[in-house]
Amino acid sequence: FLPCGPLSLSSLPPDEPTRSLSGLILKNNVKAHYQSFPPPVADFIKQECLNNIGDASSLIRATIGILITTIASKGELQMWPELLPQLCNLLNSEDYNTCEGAFGALQKICEDSSELLDSDALNRPLNIMIPKFLQFFKHCSPKIRSHAIACVNQFIMDRAQALMDNIDTFIEHLFALAVDDDPEVRKNVCRALVMLLEVRIDRLIPHMHSIIQYMLQRTQDHDENVALEACEFWLTLAEQPILLPLPSVPALASILCSGSYSEIDIILLKGDVEEDEAVPDSEQDIKPRFHKSRTVTLPHEAERPDGSEDAEDDDDDDALSDWNLRKCSAAALDVLANVFREELLPHLLPLLKGLLFHPEWVVKESGILVLGAIAEGCMQGMVPYLPELIPHLIQCLSDKKALVRSIACWTLSRYAHWVVSQPPDMHLKPLMTELLKRILDGNKRVQEAACSAFATLEEEACTELVPYLSYILDTLVFAFGKYQHKNLLILYDAIGTLADSVGHHLNQPEYIQKLMPPLIQKWNELKDEDKDLFPLLECLSSVATALQSGFLPYCEPVYQRCVTLVQKTLAQAMMYTQHPEQYEAPDKDFMIVALDLLSGLAEGLGGHVEQLVARSNIMTLLFQCMQDSMPEVRQSSFALLGDLTKACFIHVKPCIAEFMPILGTNLNPEFISVCNNATWAIGEICMQMGAEMQPYVQMVLNNLVEIINRPNTPKTLLENTAITIGRLGYVCPQEVAPMLQQFIRPWCTSLRNIRDNEEKDSAFRGICMMIGVNPGGVVQDFIFFCDAVASWVSPKDDLRDMFYKILHGFKDQVGEENWQQFSEQFPPLLKERLAAFYGV
Repeated sequence: FLPCGPLSLSSLPPDEPTRSLSGLILKNNVKAHYQSFPPPVADFIKQECLNNIGDASSLIRATIGILITTIASKGELQMWPELLPQLCNLLNSEDYNTCEGAFGALQKICEDSSELLDSDALNRPLNIMIPKFLQFFKHCSPKIRSHAIACVNQFIMDRAQALMDNIDTFIEHLFALAVDDDPEVRKNVCRALVMLLEVRIDRLIPHMHSIIQYMLQRTQDHDENVALEACEFWLTLAEQPILLPLPSVPALASILCSGSYSEIDIILLKGDVEEDEAVPDSEQDIKPRFHKSRTVTLPHEAERPDGSEDAEDDDDDDALSDWNLRKCSAAALDVLANVFREELLPHLLPLLKGLLFHPEWVVKESGILVLGAIAEGCMQGMVPYLPELIPHLIQCLSDKKALVRSIACWTLSRYAHWVVSQPPDMHLKPLMTELLKRILDGNKRVQEAACSAFATLEEEACTELVPYLSYILDTLVFAFGKYQHKNLLILYDAIGTLADSVGHHLNQPEYIQKLMPPLIQKWNELKDEDKDLFPLLECLSSVATALQSGFLPYCEPVYQRCVTLVQKTLAQAMMYTQHPEQYEAPDKDFMIVALDLLSGLAEGLGGHVEQLVARSNIMTLLFQCMQDSMPEVRQSSFALLGDLTKACFIHVKPCIAEFMPILGTNLNPEFISVCNNATWAIGEICMQMGAEMQPYVQMVLNNLVEIINRPNTPKTLLENTAITIGRLGYVCPQEVAPMLQQFIRPWCTSLRNIRDNEEKDSAFRGICMMIGVNPGGVVQDFIFFCDAVASWVSPKDDLRDMFYKILHGFKDQVGEENWQQFSEQFPPLLKERLAAFYGV
């Protein structure tokens, strides 16, 4: 589109940006339409790429490299046999630009097609390429050296044969470049050593002492990118603790402590911004949230509140979600603390003291981060210092610097377990009071950290918080009016966790008055297609379960909306399946979260949900959801089916004939959570159907027996499977008892750790009834049955009688002498319990 006229532009070469842009436009065309290019056009483009790869401009060389890779990725590596030989040939050019251009292109091809280059499809070009790249490790240009290492690095993790054949040369060359002047070269050397540590540790062990010394230096490299690569080394090494000699630990601990303080991060973290609560959030600040679908679990002996054992620790620096030296140093300290435990403390404590009480706030802030990082691994050794440290940290919550306040929130949350184990007035009360003030901080980052920390404290403290509920709710509700978008989502989580932690104690008129109006106001403000519904629905689900009948005044509109969300999503999915070119695929998360909230309502409201179900088409919708292609939708459907079965079976019963075959096909342990929830739902249906379950036993029994005998089946699934087999046997003993021998041993071992409860009760009644029908089925594994019986603390009287009869029946059957021999095998505790409770 050049202007016409007397001025001739054709004599001027186009400028670099224009040429580069043309190349990128061409690349986009290749990406979209390469298959339809006429062969002469494709050949012309390929030839021109190779002719100009040595362009004087580095921008153009990079553009041509991208273009070549794009053509190659179109399945053209096989169709362009001369490409790799020609690029390798160009590496020998005397002209620097040609060599560098060819290397740049090769590096991109190695990144994109590493597997293909090591395959028979191309006759394994790596056999030639790897030795060729290794020659260039000694090139005079740092850019070329860096390309050469980066190319070889692409093949370490896949253990490419050509690299393994040259591994010693590679390592030797790396060592030679260890102190290269160029930071990019040093970075690639560090990256190579980190990967080799994972893949070929055998080759590094002889040199481990010098590698550790080298990495200690590089972790302090003045180039932050090099330091970050080197810091990764400690994360990997800590998984091989045998190799980290204790003498290196003091130096490493010191280096990692200083790595957790970084000027550049302070700038990125907006360390100078104190009050920003009125500044609206920009949308890209808000990370997408993923809803974790409902999984049904059973209560265990002496276990922490549900879910806490698999909850990932949120890092404190969420806004800075990109990985950086500060986070890597803290992560490395965390891993080291988990390896060396108390042995780490003598090296760390003197450093920590200097940091934690430092007059400069940035240094103090890094000390608080370090203290949080070692919390998990060094907890035992830290206990003597905590009575002094926790009050100091609580004081830091009111520091004048926002970053100090926010990191103190995170670190305190890492010690919440200890705080809760002390008398409440000592630390819990002051910590809670200060954290609640921070929830109303003027700085958004502090609000966020305080809300997350408070959620952790809620999980640890559970009902310890009941005396303070009024004060807690006042604060959380006040935050509603104060928070910008991002923190509002975290606030929902804190409210949901509170409901999970205090349960029915929340069901008091004064608490409901405080909490429900703002939640319902938000609920009314949000549109059906707004993703902010997810955290709000999750929160309401916890609140409904906790409030039970207290939620009744709010349940109708909430219930209706959930049904609508499910219906809308299903309708949109149907339109999309029929006309994918006209309609977009729906976001099924809307349906999943709605199903989970309906589960929460059914669980919380119990029988009161019956009228709502009666007036809606939820059973029809559920029939469709149970057959959805997406596992998470099925998972949540089965959870809801089980909850509705418990709450209002009258509406489920007419659908059983249609539902049971679907449940049977979902007993597939490939999808653990789907299988788990389907299993649980079948158990609940058994308890309602009684003997009428008989026609459906064969649909599900074989799959359940197979699952309970599979190696490596997760604990939760094993327990639910055992309960359901027991319940099937309880309602249909004649049908299930013949298979007793095939499942009795894993059945007993998987239920011995579960607390006494109604699920366990019904399952054990089932086992007793099946033993009555088929006593031979238990003979070989009777010791396991004895052990499972002894796991009961206080069975109901009639269940205890059942146990008594079976134990004495067995003893009488085998005779006193055989019983004596048999019971000699019992562990002492088991022997004692059976004698005390059942007189055997």
